[in-house]
Amino acid sequence: MKRVWKLSDAAQSELLSRHRSSAAGSKTLQHPHYAFTLTNSPSYRLTRDVNAQTHSSSAAPSSSSPLISMSSIIDLFRDKPLPQDMRAREDLARTASELRDELVQNIGDSEKIVRVLEEKGCSSLWEWKYGMGVVELLNQLRSWPQLALEVFEWRRQQVASSTSMSAEEYAKAIIIAGKAKNVELALELFTEAINKQIKTTSIYNALMSAYMFNGHTAKCQSLFRDLKKEPDCYPTIVTYNILISVFGRLMLVDHMEATVRGLKDLGLSPNLSTYNHLIAGYVTAWMWNSMEKTFQKMKEGPVSPDISTHLLMLRGYAHSGNLAKMEETYELVKHHVDDKEIPLIRTMICAYCKSSVTDRVEKIHKLMKLIPENEYRPWLNVNLIKVYAQEDCLEAMEKSINEAFEHKTAVHTAGVMRCIISSYFRCNEVDRLESFVKRAEFARWRTCRSLYHCQMVMYAAQNRLKEMENVLIQMENLNMPCTKKTFVILYRAYLMCGQRCKVAQVLGSMWKHGYEMPFDSLLS
Repeated sequence: MKRVWKLSDAAQSELLSRHRSSAAGSKTLQHPHYAFTLTNSPSYRLTRDVNAQTHSSSAAPSSSSPLISMSSIIDLFRDKPLPQDMRAREDLARTASELRDELVQNIGDSEKIVRVLEEKGCSSLWEWKYGMGVVELLNQLRSWPQLALEVFEWRRQQVASSTSMSAEEYAKAIIIAGKAKNVELALELFTEAINKQIKTTSIYNALMSAYMFNGHTAKCQSLFRDLKKEPDCYPTIVTYNILISVFGRLMLVDHMEATVRGLKDLGLSPNLSTYNHLIAGYVTAWMWNSMEKTFQKMKEGPVSPDISTHLLMLRGYAHSGNLAKMEETYELVKHHVDDKEIPLIRTMICAYCKSSVTDRVEKIHKLMKLIPENEYRPWLNVNLIKVYAQEDCLEAMEKSINEAFEHKTAVHTAGVMRCIISSYFRCNEVDRLESFVKRAEFARWRTCRSLYHCQMVMYAAQNRLKEMENVLIQMENLNMPCTKKTFVILYRAYLMCGQRCKVAQVLGSMWKHGYEMPFDSLLS
């Protein structure tokens, strides 16, 4: 009754204020007792501020003033966070952050973690209604899923001596278990919540998310069908977003698009997550035109792109080789990518590796500086070796080769090996090539005749026939018999150096193996 009286009191104040503004020149009130009551009302100052804004916006009353008055009254019924609520939430986040930091310092020591929770957890977080304190702590521990699950397990054990757990706590724990690849625990928590009659849509959504993260798409869709049969629960836009993500991961684009189209019939409006999952599905399926159309629709429609959208578009542009738009998008989210999106930086580097832009090495170097040294990836290192070899950046190429040897990364692709050989050949570095070949043999990299043929040609060009012949011995030790190309290299090397006797021996060996004689040998 007290709240109803306050709202009624505020409404009377608003109407009285309108009466004042409509009475030109009048200085006396017809109902002076209202003035005394309203000025002492808690809502008086709020109403007075609304009136002041209204009078400042228009000097004369308009015909729509009753509508404006009603809208001002309706605003009083809206559920707005009070300043004290905002301060309480900030205090909760700060308290959870302090507790998180202390828990993270004791990762791996279960006894200390329990001690910290017993000393600081109960008094500061468990007293919040609906488990909001626990949910906030679990949310801040999302980067340490195993630790978060330890905290929740301790919370489960404390339920007997405190308030029961809420649906929000169960839902958050189920999602964390899914991200920790512990689907069995996620299902166990879901079953426990259902048995305790904590049956909400958020619980179903959480288990669907856990199945989605771990690739159990059939179970995810089966759970969705179970949710639709529940009389007290019904799918929400979050539920359908999970389905869209599942279809996108499976590249079932038709199902994904049909789900989005069906939202309108269900009375649901696509939100930001809907569009982001849709774009992610198109990126997975490499449907670049559909990806771009969806992004443009977001820019033109009521749902604007957020940073996650731009990150998805950046990945899509990188995979599609659209370097111009990739660089444009990167400038928009550079501050975030440089600090938190190392995998995306690798994707951009890979895009430059596949391109043919003239300054790709400089751009790759700038991005490589953003990757910590302990973030080594074999596939990226091999790509860098290939790019540096193609650009004849010998120092950078050998640095990447040394990193590969240090991390025991073996190259098994003939194309990469040929790029390395060609780079040494163009730079006329036969001694470096010889050193690389020996190390590659020891590390069990892909070996092919091109390696040794290139050495032979380079030694012959420098009139170093002894080293050239040693290469033949290496080939024999590796069970690489001479081919026609090997004999042709020997023939031209000896001919160029004036070794007529050895030229005749090579021609004899070619005739013995059934190979055709070089044309110029028939003329001599």
